[in-house]
Amino acid sequence: MIDTILDVTLLAFIAVTAIAILRLRNLFAIIMLFGIFSLLSAGLFVVLDAADVAFTEAAVGAGISTVLLLATLALTKEHEEKIPSHRPWLPLLVVLVTGAALIYGTLDIAPFGSASAPAQTHVAPLYLEQGMAQTGVPNVVTGVLASYRGFDTLGEVTVIFTAGIAVLLLIGGRRRENQTRKEKE
Repeated sequence: MIDTILDVTLLAFIAVTAIAILRLRNLFAIIMLFGIFSLLSAGLFVVLDAADVAFTEAAVGAGISTVLLLATLALTKEHEEKIPSHRPWLPLLVVLVTGAALIYGTLDIAPFGSASAPAQTHVAPLYLEQGMAQTGVPNVVTGVLASYRGFDTLGEVTVIFTAGIAVLLLIGGRRRENQTRKEKE
């Protein structure tokens, strides 16, 4: 009962935050709401027993992303200059069709925590029985993340590193552009 109330409350706060992000034009307020959205998402992941995903969301979504967005905002204007003059019906239609397809795809998924789910009957026993022998790591979670999912973890780190470098290059290029403009004046 309490879990359901907590789930509904978190989802309601996430929805309200998302709607507020869409309605605002002040970029600083939008960045702050993105940070709040990430923290609420991390809280939802904790409720869903995905602590590793919650830590990543809190660190990357609420922490690093917010800092990078604020650093970018320092180099730009605080308000959105132009309000779109058209109604974006096509993007809304694409989002609705994609959402409907995703919801349709979840209809065959086993209930959350079900003992008959494929992950519980096929994958988990393999990790628990053979994980120590195959990886040499006594902690099952560490063995899965570092060995079985090593390429996935490396890919995630590469994406985050590449995004960070791109932001630094953009910020650095903007600073050089401003210095060149000041020198010309």
